[in-house]
Amino acid sequence: MKKIKKVVLAYSGGLDTSVILKWLQETYRCEVVTFTADIGQGEELAPARAKARKFGVKQIYIDDLKEEFVGDFVFPMFRANALYEGEYLLGTSIARPLIAKRLVEIANETGADAVAHGATGKGNDQVRFELGAYALKPDVKIIAPWREWDLTSRDKLLAYAEKHGIPVEMKRGKKSPYSMDANLLHISYEGGILEDPWREPEPSMWRWTVAPEKAPNRASYIELTYRKGDVVAVNGRPMSAATVLKTLNRVGGTNGIGRADIVENRYVGMKSRGAYETPGGTIMLKAHRAIESITMDREVAHLKDELMPRYASLIYNGYWWSPERRMMQEMIDASQKTVNGVVRLKLYKGSVSVVGRKSDSDSLFDPRIATFEEDMGAYNQKDAEGFIKLNALRMRIAARRRRRR
Repeated sequence: MKKIKKVVLAYSGGLDTSVILKWLQETYRCEVVTFTADIGQGEELAPARAKARKFGVKQIYIDDLKEEFVGDFVFPMFRANALYEGEYLLGTSIARPLIAKRLVEIANETGADAVAHGATGKGNDQVRFELGAYALKPDVKIIAPWREWDLTSRDKLLAYAEKHGIPVEMKRGKKSPYSMDANLLHISYEGGILEDPWREPEPSMWRWTVAPEKAPNRASYIELTYRKGDVVAVNGRPMSAATVLKTLNRVGGTNGIGRADIVENRYVGMKSRGAYETPGGTIMLKAHRAIESITMDREVAHLKDELMPRYASLIYNGYWWSPERRMMQEMIDASQKTVNGVVRLKLYKGSVSVVGRKSDSDSLFDPRIATFEEDMGAYNQKDAEGFIKLNALRMRIAARRRRRR
């Protein structure tokens, strides 16, 4: 094995990555650089710095990436209306390429010859981190401790932590029943009772959203302003990308919006049950399709819908940095040049309804043509007869052939 001199570790400060930090120092006898990404997970990050210092880490990166996360990753994905397997809004998946990018940047800045992560050998995240790292730094060495060590249970991790004086906030028997991942787009839950797909999630599990039946009895209305497919203002107030998502998470969560309970197909082959809260993303998806409905050509919209499952799978499987995703993104972004206007939404007890949409400059909706009233010659209804007969021609020929037989 090539000698590792310095490694950049994706570090949260939790049990797993704290153990990994010490394990890397012991096993590889190398210098460790820690990198903690603030992408809106809502956790205090100072303890991560303190823990890293305790174990002699000299280079500690704690980066606020919230605006980059939403502006350069979440928003481009929502321009595509991406849903994996028809339900999952890709909240975890879309965070991984940003973390991989920053890991590689720090490796280049510090002269590190390896990067490390705490993803397990059963999950999708190992694939996402590593495909991203290889795409951006093809010769990088990647260390995945869960595929190397024998610390295969929580009890073994706790024993290792105790032996090496690693602080652990959650003592034995006090751990959360769920494996959770949070960022500005969503919070996910796996494990515990969710491993039985028949069991309903406990009401106490949900963190961001009220139960729909307990949401306010009065509907909330909200207006989103779009420019080139991105939300740039809420209720007429201009906002940065991250502030938009924070605002929509708050109002969506208050109205019980964005819960999902899904059994999905992992890239590594197994089925996995997860629960998700994505209030802001649920609102944005509904609104974006609404503004596209009046500003986008029919065939462009249909082509986008045909490509969307492939685009979503690329993100889910870790191919954000692939040439095919980049190519598709250019096409998607080109389709958004005229996606400008305002959408009005009604939020009520877990539901999002579009109640208005307008675009002063780019609307393709012509009320003179669409009207059921007198259209003053804007549309000649007699033209429809030839249109229908031509489109029916192949079916009429087939029917005559069947009749002859």
